[in-house]
Amino acid sequence: MNKVVLVGRLTRDPEVRYSQGDNATAVARYTVAVDRRFKRDGEPTADFIPCVVFGRSAEFAEKYFRQGMRVSISGRIQTGSYTNKDGVKVYTTEVIVEDQEFAESRAESEANRSSYQQAAPAPSAPAGDGFMNIPDGIDEELPFS
Repeated sequence: MNKVVLVGRLTRDPEVRYSQGDNATAVARYTVAVDRRFKRDGEPTADFIPCVVFGRSAEFAEKYFRQGMRVSISGRIQTGSYTNKDGVKVYTTEVIVEDQEFAESRAESEANRSSYQQAAPAPSAPAGDGFMNIPDGIDEELPFS
């Protein structure tokens, strides 16, 4: 079984491109920084995992995911290789995302984003139950029902 679950922060805004042809499909790429559970002197404290997501989920990521936001994803690991322009074989590993979701409230996300940007707006208060309100008119864009 090939299944991976990650919780981490986006290192930058998702990058979206569209496939060629009659049925153009959105393809989003982003990197998730996942903290390591145990830290050793002189070693990195996080792993940076490249992720790829397709279709409506890619469009959702482009619209709502931002640098510094904490997300939870699940999917499968895919490996590959290619030969670069210098004739060197390069090996790749990435997560093909099947499910993605927010892993923090909107207020937490905005407060964290301000640490990445000097002039970020003040965080808005979450609703009384701790969940953000879904804006009107996006019901059919949500990846769940």
